[in-house]
Amino acid sequence: MRTNTFMGEFNHTVDVKGRLIIPVKFRESLGDEFVISKGLDGCLFVHGESEWQMFVDKLMELPSLKGDARQFRRYFLAGAETVTIDKQGRILIPEALRHFAGIDKEVVVIGVGTRLEVWSTSSWESVTENIDAEGIAEQMALLGMGL
Repeated sequence: MRTNTFMGEFNHTVDVKGRLIIPVKFRESLGDEFVISKGLDGCLFVHGESEWQMFVDKLMELPSLKGDARQFRRYFLAGAETVTIDKQGRILIPEALRHFAGIDKEVVVIGVGTRLEVWSTSSWESVTENIDAEGIAEQMALLGMGL
């Protein structure tokens, strides 16, 4: 059973050096070091060390002879970085990852269960504008999930 579930939405800014304050609510669960990587849909993923290791273990189980498995490993591992929180609660987001996610200054940090996602504010607004809550509810019902 999971003891920590990340949830919530927080607006923050990235300073000129590329540093982002991690919301206080998430710091204890993440620890002092954790991993940031390319995510899906144009965001960055932030994983605690144990969650990241479970993910990497699953990646390494994929068959190396399959091209899509190799691409999947490259996508997530090549740009991943271990980051450390400084005394002000900030991390340095590597420039390549900021570029990938289109992050300049304004960001949204969201908790999505086992990880955090970091979005440029404009990308997050675009994603949330297109959410079809009724369609999601119907899919949840098909999967036997209710609220």
